Amino acid sequence: MSVSEYTLRCNFHKCRARLSGFAWVTACCHIFCDQHGSDEFSRTPAICPTCSSMLSGKLDVMRVELAPSERYKSMVLVGLKPHTVLEICQKALEFWTYQVHQERLLMEYKLSQAGGQAVQMEKFMTQQNQSRELELNALRGEIASLKKVLEEYKRKYSEVLERLNERNRQYQKLQGLFDSLRLHTLGTGEKDIVPNTFTTGLAKQRSPHSSPSFLAPEGDRFFSLGPENANAFFQFSSPSRDRTHTFIKKN
Repeated sequence: MSVSEYTLRCNFHKCRARLSGFAWVTACCHIFCDQHGSDEFSRTPAICPTCSSMLSGKLDVMRVELAPSERYKSMVLVGLKPHTVLEICQKALEFWTYQVHQERLLMEYKLSQAGGQAVQMEKFMTQQNQSRELELNALRGEIASLKKVLEEYKRKYSEVLERLNERNRQYQKLQGLFDSLRLHTLGTGEKDIVPNTFTTGLAKQRSPHSSPSFLAPEGDRFFSLGPENANAFFQFSSPSRDRTHTFIKKN
Protein backbone atom coordinates (compact mmCIF):
# COMPACT_ATOMS: atom_id res chain seq x y z
CA MET A 1 0.00 0.00 0.00
CA SER A 2 1.42 3.39 -0.99
CA VAL A 3 1.47 6.41 1.32
CA SER A 4 -1.14 8.18 -0.73
CA GLU A 5 -3.55 5.25 -0.34
CA TYR A 6 -3.08 5.08 3.42
CA THR A 7 -6.01 6.36 5.52
CA LEU A 8 -5.54 7.74 9.00
CA ARG A 9 -7.52 6.24 11.87
CA CYS A 10 -9.01 7.82 14.96
CA ASN A 11 -6.51 7.67 17.83
CA PHE A 12 -9.30 7.14 20.37
CA HIS A 13 -8.63 3.63 21.64
CA LYS A 14 -12.31 2.65 21.63
CA CYS A 15 -12.96 3.97 18.14
CA ARG A 16 -10.11 3.26 15.67
CA ALA A 17 -12.41 4.27 12.77
CA ARG A 18 -11.08 5.36 9.37
CA LEU A 19 -11.18 9.14 9.10
CA SER A 20 -13.07 11.03 6.45
CA GLY A 21 -14.70 14.43 6.16
CA PHE A 22 -13.66 16.46 9.23
CA ALA A 23 -11.22 15.54 11.99
CA TRP A 24 -9.64 17.05 15.08
CA VAL A 25 -5.83 17.39 15.24
CA THR A 26 -3.74 18.27 18.27
CA ALA A 27 -0.33 19.85 18.83
CA CYS A 28 0.82 16.50 20.29
CA CYS A 29 0.40 14.89 16.83
CA HIS A 30 -2.83 13.01 17.49
CA ILE A 31 -5.96 12.95 15.39
CA PHE A 32 -9.54 12.08 16.28
CA CYS A 33 -12.79 11.64 14.42
CA ASP A 34 -15.29 14.48 14.40
CA GLN A 35 -17.59 12.81 16.97
CA HIS A 36 -15.01 11.97 19.64
CA GLY A 37 -13.05 15.21 19.03
CA SER A 38 -16.18 17.28 19.58
CA ASP A 39 -16.97 15.35 22.79
CA GLU A 40 -13.45 15.48 24.22
CA PHE A 41 -12.40 18.99 23.30
CA SER A 42 -15.64 20.77 24.17
CA ARG A 43 -14.54 20.81 27.80
CA THR A 44 -12.13 23.28 29.33
CA PRO A 45 -9.26 22.71 29.78
CA ALA A 46 -8.91 20.34 26.85
CA ILE A 47 -6.89 17.18 27.44
CA CYS A 48 -5.66 14.76 24.80
CA PRO A 49 -7.42 11.43 25.39
CA THR A 50 -4.40 9.53 24.03
CA CYS A 51 -1.37 11.04 25.81
CA SER A 52 -3.17 13.19 28.43
CA SER A 53 -1.36 16.34 27.30
CA MET A 54 -2.82 19.73 28.27
CA LEU A 55 -4.12 21.59 25.22
CA SER A 56 -4.62 25.06 26.63
CA GLY A 57 -3.33 27.08 23.65
CA LYS A 58 -5.57 28.61 21.06
CA LEU A 59 -4.02 26.62 18.21
CA ASP A 60 -3.29 23.42 20.19
CA VAL A 61 -6.54 21.83 18.85
CA MET A 62 -7.95 22.47 15.41
CA ARG A 63 -10.83 21.09 13.39
CA VAL A 64 -9.65 20.47 9.83
CA GLU A 65 -11.17 19.26 6.62
CA LEU A 66 -9.40 16.15 5.34
CA ALA A 67 -10.48 16.66 1.73
CA PRO A 68 -10.38 20.42 1.19
CA SER A 69 -11.64 22.08 -1.94
CA GLU A 70 -9.39 23.27 -4.71
CA ARG A 71 -10.16 26.89 -3.83
CA TYR A 72 -8.95 26.32 -0.26
CA LYS A 73 -5.74 24.61 -1.40
CA SER A 74 -4.98 27.45 -3.79
CA MET A 75 -5.39 30.12 -1.09
CA VAL A 76 -4.20 28.59 2.18
CA LEU A 77 -0.45 29.15 1.55
CA VAL A 78 -0.67 32.07 -0.78
CA GLY A 79 1.59 34.98 0.21
CA LEU A 80 3.79 32.96 2.51
CA LYS A 81 7.53 32.84 2.02
CA PRO A 82 8.94 29.66 0.52
CA HIS A 83 10.73 28.64 3.69
CA THR A 84 7.46 29.15 5.61
CA VAL A 85 5.65 26.99 3.10
CA LEU A 86 8.39 24.38 3.44
CA GLU A 87 8.18 24.50 7.23
CA ILE A 88 4.41 24.04 7.05
CA CYS A 89 4.83 21.11 4.68
CA GLN A 90 7.53 19.66 6.92
CA LYS A 91 5.25 19.87 9.95
CA ALA A 92 2.44 18.23 8.00
CA LEU A 93 4.69 15.44 6.75
CA GLU A 94 6.07 14.86 10.26
CA PHE A 95 2.50 14.54 11.56
CA TRP A 96 1.68 12.05 8.80
CA THR A 97 4.91 10.08 9.38
CA TYR A 98 4.24 9.95 13.12
CA GLN A 99 0.73 8.61 12.56
CA VAL A 100 1.99 5.94 10.17
CA HIS A 101 4.78 4.98 12.58
CA GLN A 102 2.35 4.74 15.50
CA GLU A 103 0.00 2.68 13.41
CA ARG A 104 2.84 0.36 12.45
CA LEU A 105 3.89 -0.01 16.11
CA LEU A 106 0.30 -0.75 17.07
CA MET A 107 0.02 -3.38 14.36
CA GLU A 108 3.30 -4.95 15.45
CA TYR A 109 2.06 -5.02 19.05
CA LYS A 110 -1.20 -6.66 18.02
CA LEU A 111 0.72 -9.07 15.81
CA SER A 112 3.02 -10.02 18.69
CA GLN A 113 0.01 -10.52 20.93
CA ALA A 114 -1.63 -12.65 18.28
CA GLY A 115 1.62 -14.60 17.85
CA GLY A 116 1.83 -15.21 21.59
CA GLN A 117 -1.79 -16.31 21.65
CA ALA A 118 -1.11 -18.56 18.67
CA VAL A 119 1.85 -20.13 20.49
CA GLN A 120 -0.25 -20.66 23.59
CA MET A 121 -3.05 -22.12 21.53
CA GLU A 122 -0.57 -24.38 19.77
CA LYS A 123 0.77 -25.60 23.10
CA PHE A 124 -2.75 -26.09 24.35
CA MET A 125 -3.69 -27.99 21.22
CA THR A 126 -0.55 -30.12 21.53
CA GLN A 127 -1.43 -30.98 25.12
CA GLN A 128 -5.00 -31.71 24.13
CA ASN A 129 -3.84 -33.92 21.26
CA GLN A 130 -1.49 -35.81 23.58
CA SER A 131 -4.21 -36.35 26.17
CA ARG A 132 -6.66 -37.42 23.45
CA GLU A 133 -4.05 -39.78 22.04
CA LEU A 134 -3.57 -41.33 25.47
CA GLU A 135 -7.33 -41.70 25.84
CA LEU A 136 -7.56 -43.25 22.38
CA ASN A 137 -4.79 -45.71 23.21
CA ALA A 138 -6.56 -46.62 26.44
CA LEU A 139 -9.82 -47.07 24.57
CA ARG A 140 -8.10 -49.18 21.92
CA GLY A 141 -6.68 -51.43 24.65
CA GLU A 142 -10.09 -51.67 26.28
CA ILE A 143 -11.68 -52.51 22.93
CA ALA A 144 -9.07 -55.22 22.34
CA SER A 145 -9.72 -56.74 25.78
CA LEU A 146 -13.47 -56.58 25.21
CA LYS A 147 -13.03 -58.32 21.87
CA LYS A 148 -11.13 -61.11 23.63
CA VAL A 149 -13.88 -61.41 26.22
CA LEU A 150 -16.47 -61.46 23.44
CA GLU A 151 -14.62 -64.23 21.62
CA GLU A 152 -14.44 -66.21 24.86
CA TYR A 153 -18.18 -65.77 25.40
CA LYS A 154 -18.83 -66.85 21.81
CA ARG A 155 -16.75 -69.96 22.32
CA LYS A 156 -18.56 -70.80 25.56
CA TYR A 157 -21.89 -70.13 23.86
CA SER A 158 -20.98 -72.49 21.04
CA GLU A 159 -20.02 -75.19 23.56
CA VAL A 160 -23.24 -74.73 25.53
CA LEU A 161 -25.27 -74.75 22.33
CA GLU A 162 -23.60 -77.97 21.21
CA ARG A 163 -24.31 -79.56 24.60
CA LEU A 164 -27.91 -78.41 24.43
CA ASN A 165 -28.34 -79.89 20.97
CA GLU A 166 -26.80 -83.16 22.18
CA ARG A 167 -29.17 -83.22 25.16
CA ASN A 168 -32.10 -82.51 22.84
CA ARG A 169 -31.07 -85.41 20.62
CA GLN A 170 -30.79 -87.70 23.65
CA TYR A 171 -34.15 -86.46 24.89
CA GLN A 172 -35.79 -87.13 21.53
CA LYS A 173 -34.24 -90.59 21.45
CA LEU A 174 -35.42 -91.41 24.98
CA GLN A 175 -38.86 -90.01 24.19
CA GLY A 176 -39.12 -92.26 21.16
CA LEU A 177 -38.05 -95.30 23.23
CA PHE A 178 -40.53 -94.36 25.94
CA ASP A 179 -43.39 -94.04 23.44
CA SER A 180 -42.57 -97.38 21.80
CA LEU A 181 -42.33 -99.13 25.18
CA ARG A 182 -45.63 -97.63 26.31
CA LEU A 183 -47.40 -98.78 23.14
CA HIS A 184 -45.85 -102.23 23.46
CA THR A 185 -46.91 -102.49 27.12
CA LEU A 186 -50.46 -101.36 26.37
CA GLY A 187 -50.81 -103.89 23.53
CA THR A 188 -49.45 -106.76 25.65
CA GLY A 189 -51.73 -105.89 28.58
CA GLU A 190 -54.88 -105.93 26.43
CA LYS A 191 -53.96 -109.33 24.97
CA ASP A 192 -53.38 -110.81 28.45
CA ILE A 193 -56.46 -109.38 30.18
CA VAL A 194 -59.21 -110.70 27.85
CA PRO A 195 -58.24 -114.48 27.77
CA ASN A 196 -57.68 -114.62 31.52
CA THR A 197 -61.13 -113.21 32.22
CA PHE A 198 -62.92 -115.71 30.02
CA THR A 199 -60.75 -118.59 31.24
CA THR A 200 -61.53 -117.80 34.83
CA GLY A 201 -65.23 -117.63 34.13
CA LEU A 202 -65.21 -120.89 32.23
CA ALA A 203 -63.21 -122.61 34.93
CA LYS A 204 -65.75 -121.65 37.51
CA GLN A 205 -68.67 -122.84 35.42
CA ARG A 206 -67.12 -126.27 34.80
CA SER A 207 -67.85 -127.54 38.27
CA PRO A 208 -71.50 -128.60 38.28
CA HIS A 209 -71.78 -128.68 42.00
CA SER A 210 -70.26 -125.33 42.62
CA SER A 211 -72.56 -122.59 43.65
CA PRO A 212 -72.47 -119.13 42.07
CA SER A 213 -70.16 -116.66 43.68
CA PHE A 214 -71.15 -113.16 44.54
CA LEU A 215 -69.11 -110.20 45.36
CA ALA A 216 -69.31 -108.94 48.86
CA PRO A 217 -70.13 -105.29 49.47
CA GLU A 218 -66.40 -104.61 49.86
CA GLY A 219 -65.84 -105.83 46.29
CA ASP A 220 -62.71 -107.87 47.05
CA ARG A 221 -64.18 -111.00 48.71
CA PHE A 222 -66.49 -113.73 47.37
CA PHE A 223 -69.14 -115.74 49.13
CA SER A 224 -70.94 -118.84 47.79
CA LEU A 225 -74.25 -120.48 48.43
CA GLY A 226 -73.89 -124.07 49.50
CA PRO A 227 -76.49 -126.77 49.02
CA GLU A 228 -77.78 -126.20 52.49
CA ASN A 229 -78.41 -122.51 51.89
CA ALA A 230 -79.64 -122.67 48.31
CA ASN A 231 -83.14 -123.81 49.19
CA ALA A 232 -83.43 -121.24 51.92
CA PHE A 233 -82.29 -118.51 49.51
CA PHE A 234 -84.61 -119.44 46.67
CA GLN A 235 -87.58 -120.46 48.87
CA PHE A 236 -90.38 -117.93 48.70
CA SER A 237 -93.13 -118.26 51.23
CA SER A 238 -96.50 -117.18 49.93
CA PRO A 239 -98.73 -115.35 52.37
CA SER A 240 -101.34 -117.43 54.12
CA ARG A 241 -104.69 -117.11 52.51
CA ASP A 242 -107.57 -116.14 54.54
CA ARG A 243 -109.95 -118.89 53.80
CA THR A 244 -112.87 -116.83 54.84
CA HIS A 245 -112.18 -114.18 52.16
CA THR A 246 -111.87 -114.77 48.51
CA PHE A 247 -110.38 -112.45 46.02
CA ILE A 248 -112.54 -113.68 43.15
CA LYS A 249 -116.25 -113.64 43.47
CA LYS A 250 -118.12 -116.33 41.67
CA ASN A 251 -121.37 -115.49 40.15
